[in-house]
Amino acid sequence: MAHITDKTPFEAGFTMPARFAPHQRSIMGWPRVASGYRWDMDLVQKEHAACARAIARFEPCTITVDPEDMSMVSAEFANDSSIEVLEIPSNDGWIRDNGPIFVTRPDGEMALVDFTFNGWGKFFPCEKDNAAPSNIANALGIDYFTSNMVLEGGGFGVDGEGTMMATEQFLLNPNRNPNMSREQIEAELHATLGVEKVLWLGYGLVEDGGTDGHVDNVAQFIEPGVVLLQTINTSINPNYPALEENRKRLENATDAKGRKIKVIELDMLPYTDLIDSIAYPVPYVNYYIVNGGVIMPLLGGKEDDIAMSQLEGLFPGREIVGVPSTAIAVDGGGIGCITQQIPKHN
Repeated sequence: MAHITDKTPFEAGFTMPARFAPHQRSIMGWPRVASGYRWDMDLVQKEHAACARAIARFEPCTITVDPEDMSMVSAEFANDSSIEVLEIPSNDGWIRDNGPIFVTRPDGEMALVDFTFNGWGKFFPCEKDNAAPSNIANALGIDYFTSNMVLEGGGFGVDGEGTMMATEQFLLNPNRNPNMSREQIEAELHATLGVEKVLWLGYGLVEDGGTDGHVDNVAQFIEPGVVLLQTINTSINPNYPALEENRKRLENATDAKGRKIKVIELDMLPYTDLIDSIAYPVPYVNYYIVNGGVIMPLLGGKEDDIAMSQLEGLFPGREIVGVPSTAIAVDGGGIGCITQQIPKHN
């Protein structure tokens, strides 16, 4: 393992594969009581465990756990041979955002990029989470690069061929990188992840105040040139204007290879029952692809079956597996937010 400082990832030949590229394994984080804001800790831990076991049907899964929680989580998965528990100091379990971003190069080598994590600019403490990527690199014996740019994995998606999607609400937010222009941000994304073109959407979900409009709640690449887009079939919903604007932008966009973007709409956005007078969205686009499968959020209503059927049509050859996600949604995320892929490499 080495901390590489003399070259950028792109200069060293590394770029970021797409979420749908083959995995070596998946990595998750474990939610912490110490974070203080969780709605129902018992339920959210059960949902994380169910997600890990769903992933383990398809590929190995590593769960990073703070030392204070290690004995409890080790006992939880003692009989799950495909689930590894790894001791990594952490403030909470949102591994997509506070964890490493893995990059590969054509010769099969893999490294990770340690971006700066600032607690989404509003949730503290986050020092353990900011140190998690380098700690994971040390634990796994993987070379790593660092970037001073604040970036969370849930805020962007890549197609593996040079194109990134992100919202302006997130990536240009002054609570992330106030001293960087759009052009400087794009240059750093090129240097660290090999991004050749950013498809700029406007906003994420109205309800996503915690992460300021992460793109994984509204859009994901299904394959290069094809995007599954969250839309909504009623103008009464406060998300309607922003989601329509996102649709128009994508339909008029081309990717880094010059292809016109094909947009597939998923126009269902279910909500939880009222919890302390608030209903929380559970976007089906915030799924997680694994080798041979797709792990999707479940709410328990009739929309689940409709969304599962649509995903089955979009991912032939992959099994669609649902995981209850109510507590995860109330706490501000989805299945994609608690997972991260380690790409396959030599």
